[in-house]
Amino acid sequence: MDIQHIKAVSRAETLFYPLSVLMNAERDDKCSVAFGSDSFVCWSQFKADVEALTQALVTSPQEKWALCFDDSYHFAVAFIAAAYAKKHIILPGNHQEDALAELATHFDVLLHDRFELCKFIGQHVLMPSILDADATHNPELALSSKAESINDGLDHSSSPTTFPFLSELPLDKVAITLFTSGSSGQPKAVTKTLECVNAEIVELEKTWGELISNSRVVSTVSHQHIYGLLFRVLWPLCAGRPFGREDLNYPEQVMVQATANTVLITSPALLKRLFDEQTTRPYRAVFSSGGPLSEAAARQSHALFSQLPIEVFGSTETGGMAYRQQHQASTSWTVFDVIDVALNADGCLRVCSPFIDPDNWYQTSDQCQLMGERHFALNGRSDRVVKVEEKRISLTEVEHRLCQLSWVEEAAVLTVDDSRRVVLAAVITLTSEGQQHIQAIGKGKFWLDVRQQLRRWLEPVGIPRRFREVAEIPLNSQGKRLVRDLEQFFN
Repeated sequence: MDIQHIKAVSRAETLFYPLSVLMNAERDDKCSVAFGSDSFVCWSQFKADVEALTQALVTSPQEKWALCFDDSYHFAVAFIAAAYAKKHIILPGNHQEDALAELATHFDVLLHDRFELCKFIGQHVLMPSILDADATHNPELALSSKAESINDGLDHSSSPTTFPFLSELPLDKVAITLFTSGSSGQPKAVTKTLECVNAEIVELEKTWGELISNSRVVSTVSHQHIYGLLFRVLWPLCAGRPFGREDLNYPEQVMVQATANTVLITSPALLKRLFDEQTTRPYRAVFSSGGPLSEAAARQSHALFSQLPIEVFGSTETGGMAYRQQHQASTSWTVFDVIDVALNADGCLRVCSPFIDPDNWYQTSDQCQLMGERHFALNGRSDRVVKVEEKRISLTEVEHRLCQLSWVEEAAVLTVDDSRRVVLAAVITLTSEGQQHIQAIGKGKFWLDVRQQLRRWLEPVGIPRRFREVAEIPLNSQGKRLVRDLEQFFN
C-alpha cells in the first residue's frame, strides 16, 4: 500500500487519514478531537487553531522549534502547525528548565504552554489560552505578558500567508528530533522524518484499527516521547478517535477512566502500581511500552480490565518492531508485517523497517532467538555485558538468576566502584516469601543465602557483592530504568 497516495481507509464508522492529508479529512465539524475533565474540542475548533498558529509560524525565520507542552491538545495543534510551516520539530523529553537549557543548542525557539518556563533563558513563546476550546480566537499567536524578557520569535508585520491545507503535506520534508536517555541517562538526539512516523501510524491502524474503532484514548505516558507521540496523539488524530488532554498520573485516575469504549496507553511504570487495586472495570484495550512488563503485572491487568496488555517492543531509534500479549512468560514477540528481521553474528536483532529507513538494515543491541520468520524471543541486550576482574558478565543474566529465586520479585543489577575495584550491585524487590525469610533471619544472613543460591549458576565474580532492598525499583515516566537513579542507592 502506497502511504503517500492513500486518501482514506475505512474503519467501521470512521475514516482513517494519513498525516499527509489529515487536515483535508471529511469529518463532521462537531466531532470530538480531544477532551478534558469537563469539556471537549471539536474538529472545526482544531482546524481553526492549527490555521491560526500556522499563519504565525510561517512568518518566522527560525527553523528549529522545540515543543514543550503539558496539554496534549495544545501539543497536537503546535505539532501539526509546525509541520505545515515546514519547521524542524524538536521534542525535548524533559520539561525541567535546566534540562531544557542543556538542549538549547538543538533549537532556535521554545514553544510551550507552561508559565513557569517564562524564566527560560533563551528565545521562547508561550502558546496562549486563545487556543482553549471556549476562548475567543485571534489569527495571530499571542505572546506571554507575564515575562518582560520574552524575545518575540514571530514576525507579525507580514501579510497573511495563504493557508496550505489545500495541498498535501510533504512528509519527507518535515524533520523531527526526539531524545532518548537510554541506560546512561544522557540525552541522545534521534532525528527522523514525518514520513517515517506516518508509516508507523498506518501500520498501527492496519494492525489494531478494527479492535479499537469508535473508542477514545487516555494515557499515562507523555506525548513528548515517540510512544506517546504516536499512540496518544497522532494515531488518534488520523483515525478520528478523541484523546485525553491531561496525563493520568495515579492508579485511581486510571481506574476512574476505564470504560468498554476507552483505550489506555500506558507503561510498566504504571501497571506495576496496580497490584493493590481491587475494583474491576473494563478497558477496550491496554497498550504498554517502554520497558519489560512482568507476567504478574500482565495477569493483574487482565484481572482488573478484562484485557491482557498489548506490549509493543521498540525504541526511539527504531519505532515499534514487534508486539505480544503475554499469555505466559515465554510468549514470543510478533514482528510487524512491514518489518523484516535477521540476526547478526552475535545473535543481535537487525531490522529493515519503513519506520527508520525502508532501504537499509538497522543494527540493534537486542539479543534474540528467532522462532520462525515472524517471531522471536528476547534474551537481553549485548550492551549490558560488562567486564569484572577480566571476566565478561551479562547483567541481564544476573538479573534473570536473581528472579529465579522464590524470594525475589524483581531485580536491577549494575556496576559500582567499591574500594578501587568494580563490583556488581543489585537493587531488588522481594516476594512475600522473601519478606518473611529476611524478617526471620535478618538482612546479613539473608544476603549470604542469596549469594549461596546464585552459586548454582554464576561464577563468584558474577555474584553481586552489594544489595539494596526497595519497595519499588525506580522507573522514569517512560517505564525505563536509569543507571544514575539506581546508583543513588549505593552512594
